[in-house]
Amino acid sequence: MDFSFNPQLQIFFQLLLAAFLGLLIGLEREYKRKEAGMRTFALVCLGAALFTILGFETFQKVIGKTGISFDPSRVIQAVAMGIGFLGAGLIIFRQSHLEGLTTAAGLWLVAAIGIAVGIKLYFIAIFTSLLAIGILSGVRLIEEKILGTKPTKDRPEDDPR
Repeated sequence: MDFSFNPQLQIFFQLLLAAFLGLLIGLEREYKRKEAGMRTFALVCLGAALFTILGFETFQKVIGKTGISFDPSRVIQAVAMGIGFLGAGLIIFRQSHLEGLTTAAGLWLVAAIGIAVGIKLYFIAIFTSLLAIGILSGVRLIEEKILGTKPTKDRPEDDPR
């Protein structure tokens, strides 16, 4: 899509797309009744996109000015580190099993999707979102139907409630 006539309109589109994609992935987590659901995933994706957009917009404003050194890829690194911290807080080791690992991985991926939207890689962001939804919901069916794994009380992440 070409929004060259109004750069702010393009940014609005990017932010809406990021929030929507995060919300879609969070919908599966919400359906599974996980702590981090649609709102959390939408906000993480939106925030990652906004930080990326701001980093690259700032770079465009200072490029070529003497005495200023700015690398927008550092913004991406900071987002990844921040999400790593958030994800680490979600992972709990309780009674000999891990909880929250898939949700943490999902948030990490959603941040990357937000970054992709922020740098205008829309089709990659959409494809990755669809792939993530397929993995989160489809692999569960494969595990249950083909491999015969069933939700147990020993694995609360598989609890169908």
